Amino acid sequence: MSSNSPITSTLGDSERDVTGRALRATLLELVDLSLIGKQAHWNVVGPFFRSVHLQLDDLVSMARKYSDKVAERAAALGVSPDGRAKSVAEGSGLPSYPDGWRQDADVVRDVVGILDELVHRVRARIDETDKTDQVTQDLLIALTDKLEEARWMWQAQLAGR
Repeated sequence: MSSNSPITSTLGDSERDVTGRALRATLLELVDLSLIGKQAHWNVVGPFFRSVHLQLDDLVSMARKYSDKVAERAAALGVSPDGRAKSVAEGSGLPSYPDGWRQDADVVRDVVGILDELVHRVRARIDETDKTDQVTQDLLIALTDKLEEARWMWQAQLAGR
């Protein structure tokens, strides 16, 4: 991380660097999740179209809300947030989402898989930030709570199918 930031950090350089990497990676994935959610939203078809379509809006809203929180936390620590399309495309670790129309059940399975991956990644960052910044760790814990709640609600739709 650049130490010539106009915003100074209350963390030491090493702690800021570890925390900043965790926040920047999380931001890229949350922006990607919001884009994936809209792609799925526009292309879902099937008998449960309406409920999946609306639930995708909820997922996008949550991703956007937390991307803003994560970006602002990074900025508060003197770490420049980067949510540019090129950065997201190159830096997000989320699985790519298919192009074209998708059946509602396939969308649900896709979203569960993407949320699985994101939760796994954010949980690792919770561990990484344990000794560097517990305020950021708390934010990542709150995010994980929301991601796991969303995952449960998506996964419940697959029960009995």
